[in-house]
Amino acid sequence: MVVEKSSLSVFVLAGGVGAARFLRGLAQVNQPKSTTVLVNTGDDTVMHGLNISPDIDTVIYTLGEAIDAQRGWGLTNESWRSMESLQRYANVRPNGSIAAQTWFNLGDQDLATHLYRTARRDEGADAWQITREIAAAWCVEQQIVPMTNQEVSTVVELAEDCVAGKAGEKISFQEYFVKHKHNVAVRSVTFVGVASAEPNALPQLANADAVVIAPSNPIVSIGPIRALAGVDATLAKIKDRVVAISPIVGGHAIKGPADRMLSELGHECSALGVARMYSSIASTLIIDDVDANLKSEIEALGMRCVVTNTIMSELKISAALAQTALASLKIK
Repeated sequence: MVVEKSSLSVFVLAGGVGAARFLRGLAQVNQPKSTTVLVNTGDDTVMHGLNISPDIDTVIYTLGEAIDAQRGWGLTNESWRSMESLQRYANVRPNGSIAAQTWFNLGDQDLATHLYRTARRDEGADAWQITREIAAAWCVEQQIVPMTNQEVSTVVELAEDCVAGKAGEKISFQEYFVKHKHNVAVRSVTFVGVASAEPNALPQLANADAVVIAPSNPIVSIGPIRALAGVDATLAKIKDRVVAISPIVGGHAIKGPADRMLSELGHECSALGVARMYSSIASTLIIDDVDANLKSEIEALGMRCVVTNTIMSELKISAALAQTALASLKIK
């Protein structure tokens, strides 16, 4: 059965894996060329001198049908010869050197993307232009946009002494997320550089028919985007056209550290807690069936609440979720 796709101007605020799965579904029900995706770059990093944008690449690889679905990141049929070869230098690396570190895995095919991105940056191209080129190389029709062309870095403050450092020390998001497998307590999260960074695609956001806040971590995926000047104010003005999808199901994150982070930073780890974070910028929240008992409390915040299956274990569920999100806004 062929489903006729709508051609709504849809704007999506996105992190990595959860957002990418939603976007695959959205492409089944809305014309991809009508979709703009503003992607978090707060967890961008530099490894081995290469500029890496994990969330952008996850979104592009997923929409390009090249993602390793089992891992949720990187490319399918990947090999790791470069990482294995770096081990040769581990014993000769001086103390304090960051050369040849392998805690952040980069596949051989994936390296080509980072080599290209870095070379283009060295030539003076900005992040949006480079992302446009990388997306085109993977035949992605959606407009994939880094949240800003300036550098913004998500930094995590440790809540207690641990393997990552002493309480109060600050580490990069990738050190927290990958090196220490987000298994350390967090006291605070800050976005270094965000005060002077300019958001990309603000006019597209303001004029979109529908805006979807993807089921990404509200703190470290959506948070950096919201922290950019003008983003929250724009969302608040078009609130009736904004729908958010809770990444918390039954009090837990489907993937990643969102549940722990919410609790550690003083938020209620539930769909209701997510509603409180988004009530000023979204008119509607979509929650999973298992959280149906929270519907009335969410509606008491002044939000519409839609209950459905939000666990995107297969494409048809992602497509149904996308259709539900668009329908919930009652766009005329």
